[in-house]
Amino acid sequence: MGCTIVAKAVYVAEEVPIPEGVEVKIEGKKVTVKGPKGELTRDFSHAKGIIISVVEEDGKKKVRIEAFFANRRKKALVGTIASHIENMITGVTKGFRYKMKIVFSHFPVTVKVDEKNKVIYIENFLGEKAPRVAKIHGNVKVRVQGEDVIIEGIDIEEVGQTAANIEQATKVKGFDRRVFMDGIYIYERGVAE
Repeated sequence: MGCTIVAKAVYVAEEVPIPEGVEVKIEGKKVTVKGPKGELTRDFSHAKGIIISVVEEDGKKKVRIEAFFANRRKKALVGTIASHIENMITGVTKGFRYKMKIVFSHFPVTVKVDEKNKVIYIENFLGEKAPRVAKIHGNVKVRVQGEDVIIEGIDIEEVGQTAANIEQATKVKGFDRRVFMDGIYIYERGVAE
């Protein structure tokens, strides 16, 4: 009979430094980050057994994420939450920007942004009469500059999901991908500054 031994770490912690001009408020497991570009809130109440707190050491504030008697899953969760909070801080200080390229070889594609209804219309894609539609998530700004579609926002998940929706809307089905390379593709992602 084989038995497995599960090793548990007595204490696991990660710290995320809080830069100047950024305010982090924690209520239970609800984290709110306020900065010059806006405010983001995220609920980590699904993370059982993990403690999130703001600590001050040597005059510098940090967000500390910690867990006691953590197995592999809890250790990973501590790192994941730290990454989410880091992204929130980057978002409210610098923002995120994704750049996409409009690629067509057969029919000229036009992209129109409807800010009011939060959708993007991709017209004349592969010569289709009806426009293809992609949803804009959350508080994200989308603009078209020539052959580029630029997506900007403070929430990395909303920016990424909007870019994915656009890419998915222009997916070619039923044609040879080597010949029909038409579509809108992400070619750059990073901070907006």
